Amino acid sequence: MAIIRETAKDRILKIVHGQPDDSAFDEILQELALARMIERGLEDSQNDRTISHEEMGQRISSWAR
Repeated sequence: MAIIRETAKDRILKIVHGQPDDSAFDEILQELALARMIERGLEDSQNDRTISHEEMGQRISSWAR
């Protein structure tokens, strides 16, 4: 049995069709960007490319210096 993978175009269309008819162009772009950021985060998590909360806190603290 073949696994059918959803294409990028399919994912984009699903997001666009899920928006209200009166959505502004920028609102749709924001939804697309958010979906992509979530995808990247999940991919990072699955591939052990994450850091601890403590490490993130240290990095953020260093930005204020």
